[in-house]
Amino acid sequence: MKIIMVTLFNLVLCSLVFAQTSDEKEVVANAESLRKAMIDADKGVLESLIADEISYGHSGGKIEDKAAFLDAVLTAKNDYKTIVISDQTIKMVGKDIAIVRNKFVAEVLTGGEIHKVDLGVIQIWQKQKGWKLLARQGFAVPPPAK
Repeated sequence: MKIIMVTLFNLVLCSLVFAQTSDEKEVVANAESLRKAMIDADKGVLESLIADEISYGHSGGKIEDKAAFLDAVLTAKNDYKTIVISDQTIKMVGKDIAIVRNKFVAEVLTGGEIHKVDLGVIQIWQKQKGWKLLARQGFAVPPPAK
């Protein structure tokens, strides 16, 4: 009986530790909406999720403001065919900042050719009338050590 009680206590404790707050759930949902909107080139959704002050950094060093990012996605300069997000973590900082890290794998049509993108990404989301993407930086992930 004691083992059953300890096991139940541990299960309850683990569920509390891993439970997401409503803000974390909203950030996760918005990050997923952003992924889909980039593939669909959905202007309305993109505009609703991206802060006016965004700094959108690419792994090659290019930095875009909101107008440049929207132009690249909506005019098919960067035509995202697929985007797969994995290994995502979220760290809440106070009540209005969320740091999201993930692995970003995509196929992007640029210049008439499909390019595979395999990056690490950090995103900063800020609560401003809903959660908005304030900053994003892609970076190369070194291959695993042998």
